[in-house]
Amino acid sequence: MSQPALPAAIVSLEEAASWRARWRDQGLTVALVNGAFDLFHVGHLRYLRGAAELADRLIVGVNADASVRALKGEGRPMIPEAERAELIASVRGVDLVHVFESLDVVPLIEALRPDLHVKGTDYTPETVPEREAVERCGGRVAIAGDPKDHSTSELLERLGSLDASTRE
Repeated sequence: MSQPALPAAIVSLEEAASWRARWRDQGLTVALVNGAFDLFHVGHLRYLRGAAELADRLIVGVNADASVRALKGEGRPMIPEAERAELIASVRGVDLVHVFESLDVVPLIEALRPDLHVKGTDYTPETVPEREAVERCGGRVAIAGDPKDHSTSELLERLGSLDASTRE
């Protein structure tokens, strides 16, 4: 699939929907991925690259700070939403980034109607929570990335286990 110019645009939902309509008119396939992307790690990178390979254009929904806190608990996210969005926008293959407020991605799926909604390898097509919403909107689910060997929670645990003498 084609690679976009860098960096990707961080856009409002209205702008993302406008781009989605334009790409549909051009016959391009559009994939949507979503996540908190807190403490960006190689698992995130491989997931995004894998998703980008499945479609002509990739839109990434980044959970807003309030939704990350509600989903992951106090103290999260570690990185503010604007910085997380900027990091994601710098990844080759990402075309658009939208920071969304809801606790789940269904409103974004309904607004953008992606051809593909891509989740990581901790899911199967049958276990994707948004599968019914995706199919209702005319899309399908796909799985991308490497085995789930990396997680932000695990990284935070490892960082918390450092003793004071090793911290910079």
